[in-house]
Amino acid sequence: MAPIPRLLLLLACTFALGCGGDRESAGAERRAAGTEGGASAAEADAAIRQAMADSGSWPSYGRDYSNRRYSPLRQITSANAGSLTLAWKYETGIPRSFETSPVVVDGVMYLSTPLNHVVALDAATGQKKWEYVHEYDGPTVHCCGPVNRGVAVYGGRVYMGALDARLVALDAATGEKAWDVRVGDNTKGYALNGPPVAADGKVIIGISGAEYGIRGYVTAYDAASGDQVWRFYTIPSPEEGGWWGPWAEKDAFGTPLNRDIAKEKADSAETADAWQRGGGSVWQAPAIDTALGLVIFNVGNPSPDLDGSVRPGDNLYTNAIVAVGLEDGKHRWHFQTIPHDVWDLDAASPVVLVDVPGPDGGAPVPAVAHAGKTGWVYVLDRRTGKPIRRSDAFVPQANMFAQPTAKGVRMLPGANGGSEWSPTAFSPETGYLYVLALHQPMLYKVRSEPFKPPAMWLGGAFVGTGEPQYGLFVAVDLGTGKVVWRNRVKDPMIGGALATAGGVVFTGTADQEVLAFDAKSGKQLWSYKADGGVNAPPITYAAGGRQYVAVAAGGNFQINTPRNDDLLVFALPGGAGQAEAAQ
Repeated sequence: MAPIPRLLLLLACTFALGCGGDRESAGAERRAAGTEGGASAAEADAAIRQAMADSGSWPSYGRDYSNRRYSPLRQITSANAGSLTLAWKYETGIPRSFETSPVVVDGVMYLSTPLNHVVALDAATGQKKWEYVHEYDGPTVHCCGPVNRGVAVYGGRVYMGALDARLVALDAATGEKAWDVRVGDNTKGYALNGPPVAADGKVIIGISGAEYGIRGYVTAYDAASGDQVWRFYTIPSPEEGGWWGPWAEKDAFGTPLNRDIAKEKADSAETADAWQRGGGSVWQAPAIDTALGLVIFNVGNPSPDLDGSVRPGDNLYTNAIVAVGLEDGKHRWHFQTIPHDVWDLDAASPVVLVDVPGPDGGAPVPAVAHAGKTGWVYVLDRRTGKPIRRSDAFVPQANMFAQPTAKGVRMLPGANGGSEWSPTAFSPETGYLYVLALHQPMLYKVRSEPFKPPAMWLGGAFVGTGEPQYGLFVAVDLGTGKVVWRNRVKDPMIGGALATAGGVVFTGTADQEVLAFDAKSGKQLWSYKADGGVNAPPITYAAGGRQYVAVAAGGNFQINTPRNDDLLVFALPGGAGQAEAAQ
């Protein structure tokens, strides 16, 4: 792992083909969640709901619209997980930062890779059916590695966002391109690296690029035609109410933010147009509550990251959980975790829809949970956005919300969190949210930097202190907010979690291990040594009556873990327990 003083690289991006200056390439039937060639919205919705009801499928980024990353499969249990073996692996030929979460429908796995390839594989054997290689118009501008975190499969098509800010639709049976739309101007830093989600005849995807001074948004496209249906800007214009907010002195739970509100207000007239380059990336997949008709997602940091003097106010809707209408994309509610963030503690890990006891332990409330870079899990009423509870800290905290200085101020968590973009998993059996966390003490240094797109615009730097770093895999009880168990690992954790009805949770580590734990106790059950950093979220599915666990093991750019190009797929040896795979 690179020495922590070089941690500015965690946000480094390249104005190049891919990350590092060269463009690498991998070189080189069935219908999926709909009908071949593109289904009607009603047909596509019916098919994806059927796939979500099929315990053996993994039909969307978070498995279903809740983003829980929970599977009802129970062939692999806490009693037999120690016997897992490698069933097959697929080598992409692209040994770059590999953060994808595959989708599995109708026995086919759809896998995105770094540099925007999509591969369709037989989910039982790993045999390749087809491969799509995205062609860029030119050099790409993007943050944090040439990554893609996953695809959506809907209506007989596969949808992927690309680093050059284009959304492509592919025929699920052949990989041939059906349509291709430009979502943003990549020459100004707009890029797509998060997974889309498809519902109600729409493909919904968020833009990234806040490290370059973009104005962020989430867009819905017609799944059949690629026409834009609606767009929600994560930075509201003055006509939309503005991004200044109520000028909060504390966060919603009473923690002081140490702001000089009087100075911010005095400076606001000179920076009245700051919202036009105010940031607000959407790094991860939204959750969708079809009953309430809501798309719920989290929004990243304002621009520039550290220098708040050029953007007075609360900087809505950055560092927030936001709900918009599925039908129209209109704002319904928002909850800001950090008004006026100057630490890059953006809301990055995807939200999860759960039902939890109310504030006084009463009747279950439909809720949304988010593991923050701040080191707290936030639990909100998803009907209104009102807070229900904030968890105990799941990582060490120190000097919280101390204002950055030119010399540097030490604060915990560091700029990676807390919890980074890593998706959490939730088990309805335990009521626990499983969180990947990082302990990386940092100095936050602020400086004035000109806005010169497409150059990176951070307004300072976050650098390591030389103190020890490590990772934590944590179970948080969402009903109480208490941390139930923690497992410490050697290096900071970025990747993702998976929970199953078999009472097992899976994750991976920077030092190349795939791990399984008992969901209730946190006892480690199994490990496997990979050839690259395991910095992607695992999934599970069934094929031929056998339960599989799949995870990418290709490393990560942000924390500089060992690179490789493997997708690893595990199962119990032989046919053990196959009759119980699909429940």
